[in-house]
Amino acid sequence: MIMYVHKTPKLLEILYPGLTWHKTRNHKKIYLTFDDGPVPNATDFVLETLKSMGVKGNFFCVGDNIRKHPQTYEKLKESGHRIGNHTYNHMNGWKTEDSTYLKNIATCQEVLDEEVLPKLFRPPYGKIKRSQAKEVSKSHEVIMWDVLSGDFDPALDDDVCLKRSCELSRNGSIIIFHDSNKSFSKLKYVLPRYIEKMQSQGMSFEYL
Repeated sequence: MIMYVHKTPKLLEILYPGLTWHKTRNHKKIYLTFDDGPVPNATDFVLETLKSMGVKGNFFCVGDNIRKHPQTYEKLKESGHRIGNHTYNHMNGWKTEDSTYLKNIATCQEVLDEEVLPKLFRPPYGKIKRSQAKEVSKSHEVIMWDVLSGDFDPALDDDVCLKRSCELSRNGSIIIFHDSNKSFSKLKYVLPRYIEKMQSQGMSFEYL
């Protein structure tokens, strides 16, 4: 049973008005985001794809993956793409005390490098308490999304993933993909085709 939705419900935007769910709808721009890296092969593939297709990406990194794969992270930094905080241990805010959650974010920020600006944060699973969001927003822009590709779902057909991602994307959309081992197989198929389709519609891909 699918336990997620590809299009973010408007109610969530109302409940969490201080978070960034999408950008302005006035311009033909889309914001590609990648969660859960850096991971060898998957992150490398994304970087190569973005470079070959001339588009910009935004990467929300898990601190422990940076520790495990420093060479991949260096390659990501050298690419010039935007980098954000995804907690140190891919932590679920709903299941975590505020003090522990905020400390985990701070630990990730130290590993990211304080020179990485602007400070962006995305909560793993999109799960963050209002009290946590209030505190994090004091130092970071909290980036959510309005399109979830579903690339992490092994039961989702590649072509369905591509079709839904394309159909739901519109001006200002923030879409999530994952540069992770779990998503790599689907990502290889969907990402270049998604970019190509959106470019054919006159969309550009920008930094947050």
